[in-house]
Amino acid sequence: MSDLQLASDGRLRHLLTLDGLPAPVLVRLLERAEALVPHAHGGSGMRAALAGQAFCTLFFEASTRTRSSFQLAAQRLGMDVLNFDASTSSTRKGETALDTLRTIEAMGVHCFVVRHHEDGAVAALAAGAAGQTVLINGGDGRSAHPTQGLLDMLTIRQHKGTDFSRLKVAIVGDVRHSRVARSDLHALRALGCGEIRVCGPANLLPQDDTLRGCTVTDDLDAALDGVDVAMTLRLQRERMEDGLVPSLEAYYRDYGLTGARLARAKPDAIVMHPGPMNRGVEIEAALADGPRSAILRQVANGVAVRMAVMLELLGR
Repeated sequence: MSDLQLASDGRLRHLLTLDGLPAPVLVRLLERAEALVPHAHGGSGMRAALAGQAFCTLFFEASTRTRSSFQLAAQRLGMDVLNFDASTSSTRKGETALDTLRTIEAMGVHCFVVRHHEDGAVAALAAGAAGQTVLINGGDGRSAHPTQGLLDMLTIRQHKGTDFSRLKVAIVGDVRHSRVARSDLHALRALGCGEIRVCGPANLLPQDDTLRGCTVTDDLDAALDGVDVAMTLRLQRERMEDGLVPSLEAYYRDYGLTGARLARAKPDAIVMHPGPMNRGVEIEAALADGPRSAILRQVANGVAVRMAVMLELLGR
């Protein structure tokens, strides 16, 4: 994967995963994104940066936040945006994802964000793409969501500074099925986070090396004790259907983030959630909307981060 996304000179060719990405590359992307924040939500200061280039959202899976954020990021950079919807495309007639990619490439599009339900699907497309084409993983299976990981790290930097070695971060919930959690863990390790705590029921935690270097517990109070950042993850309702969660009420009782529980964290601890939220399941509504919530800041940072990634990949 590193050979596929990193050139021999360290230049980023694609963004497929944060796993194994060197810390200097992560920091460069985060610093560029921070500089782009003033341009992310208005103005025309960057409209000429990638003017005349085309960008495609190649989504084989539904999305609201990621697709909208990428669209805005491309438009802020002056790109022409093409939206691909698998539900109305020739993939329903049997066309492969790679043939779809190559068809759109032939129209002069050479920058894609791809979301797919299969692990490794975006890397497979990158391996088959034309030499000048760049791909960004907008979420594949349970594997990775690298731009979400980057925007989460940017949010933490904005609130807690650049020295991750002094931070304690808790990630709570369904890590086993979360590509966001995996990308966050890759980034936190690369940036030298002082302590990473992972909390959830045993059957919602991965059994591979995903949690290497983490403090793992099923006790939420212990996980939150003295942390700087508390990040809770969406509980997918199908976990109940699979028998992995007895009830939403029981999950909230044991793993729901509430104001009372957050009192165990540091007084200036922030609350994060990648969205979409199930209020009253993963998080108390008042906490999600409260002064310690960084959830909307995460969403806002997505545009700047995605602008930074496009500029990096397209060599500007």
